[in-house]
Amino acid sequence: MTRVLIPVFLIVVAFMVFTVADIALIDHRRIRTLPRGVWIIVAIVLPILGGVLWIAVGRVRSTDAAAQGSRRRAPLAPDDDPAFLGKLNREKDLESRIEQLEKELRDLDDDTPQG
Repeated sequence: MTRVLIPVFLIVVAFMVFTVADIALIDHRRIRTLPRGVWIIVAIVLPILGGVLWIAVGRVRSTDAAAQGSRRRAPLAPDDDPAFLGKLNREKDLESRIEQLEKELRDLDDDTPQG
């Protein structure tokens, strides 16, 4: 009897350790339903059922996460990025303001009497 129970016990413990490690190391955006700490407690208290629930319900599969990421892509080119275009506009405005001030200074220098 113990020849059967020891390997089963080792398999259960290994599965529990795998589950707890997976919960602890996975990106927080891929955890759903319960917070990370609660999932760890469930996996420890209910080793087999907790692990199965974690895999079935608690984690977002990497393929699903990749699909979510593809919907929220970053701009491909600088001219597609509104922040970059806004920065260019601010720099352009700043340069034109500097040019205007330099022109006003030259005009003031030209207006001073030479004497």
